[in-house]
Amino acid sequence: MNTMSKIALSIPLFAGLIFAGGYLRFKANTNEQVRTLFAGAEQKEQVVTPEMLEGLPQPVQRYLHYSGVVGKPLVSTVRLKQQGRIRQDESSPWMPLKAEEYYTVSPPTFVWQAGARVAGIPLMRIRDSYVAGTGRMFITAGGLFTVGDMQGAEMDQGSMMRYLNEMMWFPSAFLSDYITWEAIDDNSARVLMTGHGRQISAVITFDDRGRLTNFTGERYRDNGDGTSDLVLWSTPVTAYGEFGGISIPVQGRGVWHLESGDLTYIELDILEVEYDRPDTY
Repeated sequence: MNTMSKIALSIPLFAGLIFAGGYLRFKANTNEQVRTLFAGAEQKEQVVTPEMLEGLPQPVQRYLHYSGVVGKPLVSTVRLKQQGRIRQDESSPWMPLKAEEYYTVSPPTFVWQAGARVAGIPLMRIRDSYVAGTGRMFITAGGLFTVGDMQGAEMDQGSMMRYLNEMMWFPSAFLSDYITWEAIDDNSARVLMTGHGRQISAVITFDDRGRLTNFTGERYRDNGDGTSDLVLWSTPVTAYGEFGGISIPVQGRGVWHLESGDLTYIELDILEVEYDRPDTY
């Protein structure tokens, strides 16, 4: 093999090593952030009792009983794994997605670390977070080059709404003191979350068994040009499962309800959930 051939063969290996190093640094930074958040999380030792559900709208009581939280401790920290696919808009191709997400309940925070494939290459690394009332989405190519770093008031609102939505994966958090409920009818209720000088709300629907079936609220959507619009957003649930004795949605999608029509931009499956095991993170 001549020298040029050796060089040509070594280029893909060299590039692979560079991107592997970028990924490891990206993941290490995320892990450090998660460790800091979990160290500051309030550890709940209280068990959910039927009395704690009194006064809530009837469909919410039915939901919490169905989920299995009664008789179990209030959750303090959560780790879960997801897979699915994501896209920016209807003209963009779907990208396969794998992610891990970490939450604390008091205070309410999340860190979402995801990898997406572009043209079959595991190129995009994304870290989305909500910490101390501040949202941020940081996107890189291979963990090396910054593609996007979205911050600001619209991001704060959008991240807070995302956190409120994803409490469906650790439903005892709906009993937190920053959450209030308003009755609507036998199969829906309005949920409100207050914090950091902001209040958001959404309508959650439930079936007759008590399963959460949809979540609808207004959330800021990035237009891809540096601007954002407040858009109706929903996350219909398509399947339920059980982790740690808690029944939660394990399959669903995210939908933007645009003037041009409904846009499904993400589809997710929940693969693993761990509650209150901060030593494993």
